[in-house]
Formats: sequence, C-alpha cells, structure tokens
Amino acid sequence: MSHFSTLRTKITDAEILKSSLCDLGVTVKTEDNIRGYNGQNVRADIVAVLEGDYDIGWSRNADGSFDLIADLWGVAKKHNQTELINSINQKYAVNKTLAEVKRPGLQNANVRLVLQ
Repeated sequence: MSHFSTLRTKITDAEILKSSLCDLGVTVKTEDNIRGYNGQNVRADIVAVLEGDYDIGWSRNADGSFDLIADLWGVAKKHNQTELINSINQKYAVNKTLAEVKRPGLQNANVRLVLQ
C-alpha cells in the first residue's frame, strides 16, 4: 500500500521551481526517486531532498503543470509540511513574477511587487 499523496499545483516552470528550491537551501535532483515510507519510492521529474527519510517531488502533467507528490505523513515527522509547501510556493511565485517582468517588451513597464 502506497503512502504517497498527489496534489495538483499551478507550477509550470521547472527551471524556476528548481532555482526556488535552491534559494530555500534545498538540494534538488532531477529524474530521481522520492523517498517514502518503509523504503517505498516513486519516480519524479524534480525531487526536493529533505532532511530525514522523506522527500517531496513534482511530476509534469500532459498540460504542462506539475503535481506535487510526497508521503505527507513522513514529511510531517521532521517538517511542518504546510509551512514547507507554502514557502516553496511563495518562492516560486516571486521568482516566476520576476522572470516574467524581465521578458522582452516589459522593460519599460512599471511593476510593483508587494509581499505580505
């Protein structure tokens, strides 16, 4: 019986996800296994290697978005999973926004980013 949960996300940019994880001090692997309960593992496109015996991963869907995959019970043994996932999503959103405003054609745009 698998302990892995799959959650839909709005994440679509693999490079920004990887750089966001690195910004948070998380080791990132690509095309690797997510560690779960009792040695179980699942393959993912991007893996955040966490302290302890459990990881979080993301797998790309046909529509280009990523699903988050993790043994959430196991992750919660060493991490506040809500805070961890929220911090990853927040860092991704900031990095994605900054990347978008650097696109050609937006150099003269006035952008104000307010973080709360």
